[in-house]
Amino acid sequence: MAGAHTLTETERQVSERLSHMTLDFQAMAVTSNLFRAATAIRNHLERTVLAQHDLSWTAFVVLWVSWIWEPIETRQIAEEGGFSKATLTGVLSTLEGRGLVTRAKSETDGRLVLVTLTNKGRKMMDTLFPEFNANEKEVAGVVPLAKQKDLADLLRAITVGVEKKS
Repeated sequence: MAGAHTLTETERQVSERLSHMTLDFQAMAVTSNLFRAATAIRNHLERTVLAQHDLSWTAFVVLWVSWIWEPIETRQIAEEGGFSKATLTGVLSTLEGRGLVTRAKSETDGRLVLVTLTNKGRKMMDTLFPEFNANEKEVAGVVPLAKQKDLADLLRAITVGVEKKS
């Protein structure tokens, strides 16, 4: 339960409170449950595996994106992670201070800053990500294995649909 009310209580209250309106309650349930699920998963992963490594969600996303795409421009990290460049600057300063990433000006365009993981950062991700993925498996485990691909495909369709509108 994320707040003072259960999901069932909240859905019942919304239905009663808004029953006089012509609304698409199914679309509302999809969107609100997607948001609640994402928030619950993020909070769970921050309190468990990420806390053990003294990382926030945002710091983890920066490390993940950098690990996968390194070297990567700061603007691309911000886009991939869905946060502002100002937020990214602070997180990168923290990660750089911990010796996990380095920043360097691009050799081809001095206005661009490239981020690369250090050996320490790569070693952390090599250790952290299998732990993170074990938690992902646990989270996804509430959905029958035979339906997990379908769920991933449906969520991907929502993501692509929203990104096309942006």
